Amino acid sequence: MFRKLLLLTVVVFAAAMPAGAQEAKFLQLSLFNPVQLVPADESIKGLRLNLLYTVNQDVTGLSYSFFGVNRTKGDVIGVELGLGNWTDGAFYGWQPGWVSRTGSRFVGWQGGFAAVTEGDFTGLQSGMVGWTEGFFHGWQAAWVNYAGGDFVGLQSGLGNFSKSYFSGAAIGALNYADGAVKGFQGGFVNYAREMRGFQLGFINVTKSLDGLQIGLANYNGNKKPFEFLPIVNWSF
Repeated sequence: MFRKLLLLTVVVFAAAMPAGAQEAKFLQLSLFNPVQLVPADESIKGLRLNLLYTVNQDVTGLSYSFFGVNRTKGDVIGVELGLGNWTDGAFYGWQPGWVSRTGSRFVGWQGGFAAVTEGDFTGLQSGMVGWTEGFFHGWQAAWVNYAGGDFVGLQSGLGNFSKSYFSGAAIGALNYADGAVKGFQGGFVNYAREMRGFQLGFINVTKSLDGLQIGLANYNGNKKPFEFLPIVNWSF
């Protein structure tokens, strides 16, 4: 009964819309694309509701999917709620879902079992997996965190991984930085290609140290003044 009423509503609204109108619409109702009130190549400013899957160009406002995916080909300003949130452009706001993905810049809070941003990120990324390919500025607070570009801020999780320059603090069971670190690593195992700061853990490893290591085993690849020491190692 609910699906019949929703489909009837979609048909009525579609008949009332002027043909060829390209301005952003206030309301989107959808069962699954292309069975939706507003066509996929048009934008929404207001409320977007879908049962399984909907697609639009740009969205400003609230998107809610009862059992499925919110898809936006352009940019989003606002909130997306659904099992899956898929934005090809930039996102500004809050994006919680089982899987949330943004293809360009993200500003705000992105959360979910998997939170993925392929561009630059500013804000909070949380969930089971936090993954950012571009520059990250803010806080990654997932069980597993990955930053592909330069990182400025805080990583906290079971495993923290950074590919490029890292400035800030990484706190977790495993902290692995493939680039230079300026700041703090605290965990069971800490690794940094270059460490300019403080490592605190059971095992601390770096190829080049300018700072302090405290732990059960401390390795400094530049061997100045010591390559390996238990408890404390340093190089300034």
